[in-house]
Amino acid sequence: MKMNRSVVRWLLLAVVVTSLSAASFGQIAVGISVRIGPPALPVYAQPMVPGPGYMWTPGYWAWNDDGGYYWVPGTWVMAPVGMYWTPGYWGWSGGLYMWNAGYWGPHIGFYGGINYGFGYGGVGFAGGEWRDGGLYYNRSVTNVSVTNVTNVYNKTVIVNNTTVNNVSYNGGTGGVTARPTPQEQAATNEPHTAPLAAQTQHETLAGQNRQNWASVNQGRPAIAATARPGDFSSHSVIPARAAGGEYHAPAMSAAEARGPSTPMNSHSNQGFRPFTPPNSNNPQNKTATGTPASTPVHNAPQANTSKPAPPAPKKSSPPPPPQHKQSEPKEHGKF
Repeated sequence: MKMNRSVVRWLLLAVVVTSLSAASFGQIAVGISVRIGPPALPVYAQPMVPGPGYMWTPGYWAWNDDGGYYWVPGTWVMAPVGMYWTPGYWGWSGGLYMWNAGYWGPHIGFYGGINYGFGYGGVGFAGGEWRDGGLYYNRSVTNVSVTNVTNVYNKTVIVNNTTVNNVSYNGGTGGVTARPTPQEQAATNEPHTAPLAAQTQHETLAGQNRQNWASVNQGRPAIAATARPGDFSSHSVIPARAAGGEYHAPAMSAAEARGPSTPMNSHSNQGFRPFTPPNSNNPQNKTATGTPASTPVHNAPQANTSKPAPPAPKKSSPPPPPQHKQSEPKEHGKF
């Protein structure tokens, strides 16, 4: 009987530890890699914020093995208090385009320098900020009505019209060349939270709708944005005004284009070339986007669970193995 009780206690402890691990490492995901790059980001308008506490999560191209790239509409999500959404992005590495998943955190992290619009101009976030537990919206880049939301302010966002583009991936031929800022690089250990269940369901439902597939909409989705996640009804949907660039049908099937799936940290530096410090005199690296320079943080790396190496013996031993700008461009759609 004593042995059985001991076993039960150990089993309960294992369950608790497993639950905590799942919550703490929710950002660890299966990396998706593709041999062809995603289409350009479409041009679309932002629906009006439904009410206080909602944060904008921009649309992006996701992937499934049935139809290839498909558009996940931008939408407003009820944000965890005090948390910001860092969008996911595609990064090129070794001939493959790797998906780095988005996450929630106390600050905005690196999202590939992609201009998702509506405050996400490639670095930081200029669409809103938390003040004393309330989310305030910047009316200069956010579609907000003072009738429904009173927490508003106006802060000009400088637009660099010479670098406007709708490129949806970082690195590779024609990709965005942005690299993490020193602030993003220095804050790699900040805790992050995985996407909410509503966001995951939103992405799943989007992939089940064939009109969201790039092969069908030619880069101009009929459902470019919605007021709330998973709401694809006619009164909520906003279609794209235009494709972000000329659409080129892939020369291979989705099955042929799919790369290997490998366990990876979705907030690692995988997919980047070595970091190049930005020019401190370049105004693109300052707070022109309306986000303080100290705000952005870098994505949390995969936890290192390796044990420390034992002391070296007196004899000679082999060497240890190697251890493993921007101003905010024009919005993709203005309301």
